[in-house]
Amino acid sequence: MASDFSRTLALLRREKKISQRTAAGDLEVSQALLSHYENGLREPGLGFVVRAADYYGVSCDYLLGRSMARDGSAVPVGRMAEPARPALESAEKKMVTEAVALLLDAAGRSGSRQLPQELAGYLSVSIYKAFRYLYRAAPESVDAMFRTKGEHFEALCDAQLKLSELRLRMAAAGEGQFGIEAEPVTLPHLSPAELTAQYPDEASSLLTLLQTVSDALTALGDALPAGDRRR
Repeated sequence: MASDFSRTLALLRREKKISQRTAAGDLEVSQALLSHYENGLREPGLGFVVRAADYYGVSCDYLLGRSMARDGSAVPVGRMAEPARPALESAEKKMVTEAVALLLDAAGRSGSRQLPQELAGYLSVSIYKAFRYLYRAAPESVDAMFRTKGEHFEALCDAQLKLSELRLRMAAAGEGQFGIEAEPVTLPHLSPAELTAQYPDEASSLLTLLQTVSDALTALGDALPAGDRRR
């Protein structure tokens, strides 16, 4: 909690464009103690967490790093690992659907002709691959439904995804390589605050998805042997 809380606390103050002295006075603590909180040297009590959340207009879960949704309305971080329940399945579906919709809209607002196409292509291959996993496990599945043979589709999907990732990066940067033409690209601001302002309905879903995947990747990295982490 300490690292997430301290980083978020400091970022919120800078975002509000106030000095540490001003924030400390408003939050009823000394500047030295606030400095310790922001640098992760001390952990706060519950009373300070609540005051800080009210002061910066965010949820306690957001302040403590439990969610990237500022209002705390999204699925809390860590819930993805719980046993499936109808309500949770609905929340997961909503989270993924809204996150994809936000990404596609942001790409469409970039002024790029190619970026929306490349993003849609990347997502399409991911969906295709996931569907074939489900289809292969379903009863009475017939592999002849697909033009690409079962023994080849995984490797070909992986190769296409890598190419799509490369082209997506080039398109987002406006660079002309790997079949992408150079063009001006102006993406909207994608900070948590800007996302929430621009996409009040979808931002919490995307931010929660990012936090959930980030936690899973961190856990995976921590589980790897030290030599593998350096690769």
